[in-house]
Formats: sequence, C-alpha cells, structure tokens
Amino acid sequence: MKYCALLALIIIFFPIAIIAQGTAKVSGIVMDQDNNPIEIANVRIQGQITGTVTDLRGHYSLTVPSKDSVVLVYSMLGYNTKKRVLKNPKGEITLNVILLNSGYELGEVTVTESKRQTGMTERIKAKDRKLMPDASGGNIESLIATQAGVSSHNELSSQYNVRGGSFDENIVYVNGVEIYRPLLIRSGQQEGLSFINPDMVQEIGFSSGGYESKYGDKMSSVLDITYKKPEHLEGSVSTSLLGASAYVGFATKHFSMTNGIRYKTNRYLLGSLETKGEYDPAFLDYQTYLNWTPNKRWEFGFIGNISQNKYNFKPKDRNTKFGTISSIQEFKVYFGGQERDLFQTYFGSGSITYHLNPYNDISFIGSAFHTKEQETYDITGEYWLSSLNGSTSTETTNGAETIGVGTYMEHARNYLNADVQNYSIAGSHKIHSNQIKWGLELKKEFIKDKLREWEMRDSAGYSLPHTSNNVELIYSLASKNKIRSDRFSFYAQDVYKFSSNIGLLTFNFGVRGSYWNWNKEFIFSPRTSIALIPRFNEDLTFRAASGVYYQAPFYKEFRDTTTIDGNATVTLNKDIKSQRSIHFVLAGDYRFRALGRPFKFTTELYYKKLDDLIPYNVNNVHISYYGKNMASGYATGIDMKLFGEFVQGTDSWLCLSLMRTEEQINNKWIPRPTDQRYNLSFFFSDYFPGNKKWKMNLKATLADGLPFGPPHSGREEIVFRTPAYKRVDIGMSRQIIDNEDGDYRGRISRHIRNMWIGIDIFNLLGINNVNSYYWVTDISNNQYAVPNYLTSRQINIRLLLEF
Repeated sequence: MKYCALLALIIIFFPIAIIAQGTAKVSGIVMDQDNNPIEIANVRIQGQITGTVTDLRGHYSLTVPSKDSVVLVYSMLGYNTKKRVLKNPKGEITLNVILLNSGYELGEVTVTESKRQTGMTERIKAKDRKLMPDASGGNIESLIATQAGVSSHNELSSQYNVRGGSFDENIVYVNGVEIYRPLLIRSGQQEGLSFINPDMVQEIGFSSGGYESKYGDKMSSVLDITYKKPEHLEGSVSTSLLGASAYVGFATKHFSMTNGIRYKTNRYLLGSLETKGEYDPAFLDYQTYLNWTPNKRWEFGFIGNISQNKYNFKPKDRNTKFGTISSIQEFKVYFGGQERDLFQTYFGSGSITYHLNPYNDISFIGSAFHTKEQETYDITGEYWLSSLNGSTSTETTNGAETIGVGTYMEHARNYLNADVQNYSIAGSHKIHSNQIKWGLELKKEFIKDKLREWEMRDSAGYSLPHTSNNVELIYSLASKNKIRSDRFSFYAQDVYKFSSNIGLLTFNFGVRGSYWNWNKEFIFSPRTSIALIPRFNEDLTFRAASGVYYQAPFYKEFRDTTTIDGNATVTLNKDIKSQRSIHFVLAGDYRFRALGRPFKFTTELYYKKLDDLIPYNVNNVHISYYGKNMASGYATGIDMKLFGEFVQGTDSWLCLSLMRTEEQINNKWIPRPTDQRYNLSFFFSDYFPGNKKWKMNLKATLADGLPFGPPHSGREEIVFRTPAYKRVDIGMSRQIIDNEDGDYRGRISRHIRNMWIGIDIFNLLGINNVNSYYWVTDISNNQYAVPNYLTSRQINIRLLLEF
C-alpha cells in the first residue's frame, strides 16, 4: 500500500512539476526616460508573433517558455527598441524596462510621436518653425495650412478652411481654454498677429474631423495648443523685415514662467499691392504663462495676453489690368481719405489642478476675454475703366477706349465691445484599460455693437441706383444691438484599449450636451471612433469615426440682416438654431521604408451631412451671414498625405485633397463659398550639398479658386469662380553659431546656443493671386469684377538667436 500511495503521488504531481518547470511568468512596467508609463507598447518573444501590449499604466504580463535563453523585445513607435535576455527563466519574474525616445527631424519642425495615432487628433511637437518661409511672420496656422484637408487663400491672414468649412467653424484651444478672434476684421491687412505665440508652443494637436467629445461645438476642426513649461533658462530673439519677437523662459524646482513679446508690421508686404498709399500697420502682443507646482498634488497655472492691432491707411492711387488676351481692361483710381482701425484684446486664464494620484485628477479653470474694436474710414475714389483692345470711340486716351467713369465714397463708423467669461471643471481618470474624461462648463457672453456704414456710387454721370428725382445710396447699413446670454455645456467620454486576436483595438465613445438661454435650445452630440492596429502588420492603422457636431451660433451668425433697395437693417434672431454636421470618416495609415528611410502614407475619406445651415458670403476674410437657418447641404472628399525623409535627415510632405461641398437654398443646389475642388500642397526641406550648416525649405500650394459674385447680393448670384491660388515660397538659412553640443567657444558666442541668418523669397514665381473683387459699372450698365491681387514677389531677411 505504501508503494501504491507513493506511485499515485508521483503520477499526480510530476506533470505539475513538469509544467511549472516549462514556463515562467514575466511582468513589469514599461516607462520612458522621465519614468512616465508608456501605454500600448509591444512586448513579445523574439522570433514569435505572439505577445502582449502594456495597459494605460504601462503594465504588462507575459508567459514565456523556460529554456536556456529567452529574448524579450520591447518596442513602441517613437522609441528605441530594447531587448532583454532571460537565462533559464522560472517562476514569476518582475522586469521593468525604460525605452528612450527616438526623434524624427522634420526640417525646421521636429515631430516626436510618443504613441501611435489611434484617435482623430494628430499630435505634433513644433521646433524651429521660424526658419520656414512664411509671409505671415511665423504663425502656427501657416504650418496647419499645409496639412491634408486644410487650405488658405491669403498669405496675409492666419485663417484657414478645413474640408469645406468657413473660418468660423474652426475651434482653437490654448491649454484647454477656447480662444476668440476679433469680430470686425475684414481683410488680412487688418488682421495682424494671431493669438498663438509660436515661441511658447510645446505641442500641437490638430483634427480635421471626427474629433472627441471633449472638444467644443464647432463643425469643422480643432486646433489644440499646449504651452511649454521650461526646465531651465532659455530664450530667443528674432528680427526680420516683417517684425521682431523675443522670448524668455526660466524654471525652478516648483515654478516655471515663459514670456513672449511680438511686433509685426505688414508695411513692407503691403507696399507690393496694387493700391498705393501710406500703409501704417502696427501689431503688438505680449503673453505670459506661469506654472506653480508646490507639491505632487497641486498645480496652478495662469496665461495672460495683451494685444493691440492698429491699421492706418491713406490710399493714393491704383492701376489694375485684368481680363483675357482677347479682352483686356484697365482700372485706374485716384483716392482721397483714410482708414483707421483699432483692435484691442485682453485675455486671462487661471487653472487649479488637483492630482489625487497618478491616474486621477480634477481641474478648475476660469478665463475672461475682452475685445474692443473700432473700424472707421472715409474713402473717396474717382475711377476710369478702359478697354485696351483698340478703340472705336472718340473718347480715347493713348489708344484706350473709356468704357466707364465714376466716383464712389465709402464710409464706416463701426464699434464693437465683447466680454466672454468661462468657468469649467474637468476630470480625468485611468481605470484599468479605460481612460475616462468629463467636464462641466458655464460661459457668459456680453456683446455690444454700433455699426454704421454706407456707400455712394456715381457711375457714368448717374447716381446708382438711378432714380429720376432723388440721389440714393447704393448701400447702407445701420445697427445698434447688445446681447447678454449664458451657455451651459457638459461632456463625458471613455477611451478603452484592449488586445485581441486581430490586433490592438481602441474605442472612443462620448457625448456632449449644451444649452443656450438666448434661444432656449438644447443640443446633444454623441461621438465615437475606433482604431485597429492589426496583428498581421503593425505598420498599418485603420481608423473610423462618426459623430454629430453642432455650430453653436456666435454673435455674427444670428445678426439677421434685411436689405431693401440697398438699405440694410439688423436685428438679432432669437429663433436661430445651431447648424449641424454629421461626420463619417474612414482613415488608414501605412508606415514603410523606402531607400532605407522612413515614410508614412495617410488616406482619409469623409462625408459630412449639413443641416440648418446659415448661408453666408465671404469677402477677403470677412464673413457676412444671412442670420437665418435656411439651407442644408453636404461636404465630401478624400485627403491624402505622404510624409517622410525625401532627403535623408530631413522630413518633407506632399498633400492632395479632393473635395466638393454644396448647399440647397430655396430648392436650388449651389456651391458653398468654400467649395474648393482640389488642393495640392508641398513642403520640402534639404541641406546644401556637402554642408549641413545651410538649409533650404520650399513651400508650394496649388488650390482651386472659390465661388464669388456681386457684393450685397444673394447666394444665388454667386456663380463665378476665382482663378486658382498658386504660390511658391522658398527660404535659405545659414547656421552661424552651433553650440548644441555644449562645445562653447568665444566670449560672446558661448552665451548663444544657436544663431541663424536667412533669406526668404515670397511668391517666388511672381504670380498674381486674386483675393477679392471690386465691382464697377460701365456706360451700358454692365458690371465688371476688378480683381484685388495679393502680394507680389518680395524678399525677406531674418536673424534668429537662441540661448
């Protein structure tokens, strides 16, 4: 019996012992060099396909065979791959691994990806963007305008269109706070500096559609900016023919502060316009960002901004030739009067964040925005419209036939004051494989305006509109309104990631709701997205998104303008509703290597169903709304982008977008003002042969023209299309001082980290791009659209110092 019992025990426990000796369990945390956990990092056995990925806390667990030698491979896009060798592993093993960052240098922009893009928002870290040729003076928006699905037709403006949407359909955040722009600006000449100070930017997030519920009520895109927290004393100074800027940041153990001041003048660029005169633009901006972290639990932040844009202009004369080879016209104008505009904005934002632990925090944010805007002008012009194709009339001058003469006077006294206060609370929680975010917000708005503008036109001896007894104005507008309203909103979303047999899946589902007491409207927006990194090929990523997005009306959109015989009156429409856009997006990324260098190809297909649209007209960057929900429509297209090292060591990209957008007004389908059928943009960066101290950057754009029509007319009259926008800018930079490696030389240069001197050629090919039109009438009452051209070829010299 003893031998039988012993044999039974051997039979029972021997297989268990064999199994125990045959496998081992390895677990641990994968972190970056700052000891932050890395999520969805790959952990696998070398030579095998199977493996696992880390969760949101960086944890992983993997069963490995117990043999002489097992090699574990830890990898993550944007980090250097690391291997660990286990000798005869047994039992339970804890193995923590640190992965070091690997950067991709994007010419003058460095892109560092800490994780694969599994949402609809692309994260980019910008550096040295001042070396890029940019007529706007180095705005972050000029970088966004080169992305797929984004277009801009005005180098003097920081505004951009995304997938058929207007300027007003793009929402901008800085450190989680929504940013506003002046309301009365009509042209890129007046616009000056955008709010975002590029010297202070740490990270850029951009989505052209299908974005998360945490972002607000806009129909087209999100630009999410994060300002930097310096770790030591740093700074820069730059100057060029377009202006100057200075930045300084410093930090202690618990406190950091950045300060930036910018000055910009468009006088040099505006001198190339066909309207000659005394241009006196002056744009000044100061910003500061403070961050105080007294301990691991609490964090306090503050952003302050003071901005003043002045635009003074005394026009003198203008001479424009336009038309076709077979029909050439010349438009001459002699001006009198002047324009004086002022745009002052003040912004302040304070935040308090409490970190309960590394996985849970809650934030309180309060902000206030104030803008004071004045637009005043009295300009008189006497014009001659002539035909240069030979003369059959006795009224000729130097072989040109006069087909129209006239006088016009434009007058405006427009004043607007706006105050917006924002109070919000938001939370973020990591629970296993879920990342939950939520927020509540109260927004208080007070806007007061007083607009008075009119235009008198005398063409061919007759005042227009011509009547037998009276002199009438061709256009006049009078408005005096004020509004005080409150908006309440909330959002909640969850990001859930898990690994399955088909690959790594990421789900994002959220809802957003908002109530506005002005029109008593409540809107509800469900949004969702899914991403798959397939196990059969981890270089592929598939993404899909859908959601309901509302354009909650801001002041300009519910100003209902009624025009009768050229006389416009304005009332505020309390029956206005939010415009709605339903997004459907399918996307795919493919990463590959060609010629031994990395590349990425991205394709996105989209369809947007548009309802309750408020039609509008666009003139330069000024948008005039109907003030009523009276249209529906759609936008559909495809965006493609090839990104990578066209030249080894520098990154470039090529984007192609095809799109169509229409709206239905009074049962008639017409193109929307942003119907841009194609857009091709290209950025190329290279070193000079044999000398990496010299860098060259090339930007090129070819974009379809936009619909336009006579001023103060209905959308049904917008039946023409501007010529295609074609522009090439090139910049060359020489590095004079390079102390990045810490090998400082010289008494002066040892205090300078980098010194660059560069030259830019704007509009290299000297193409006359059309921005807008001025309409005149000939003696036969025919109307002519006289093009207003943008800037011609200009040279800019710049200097950049970094310390």
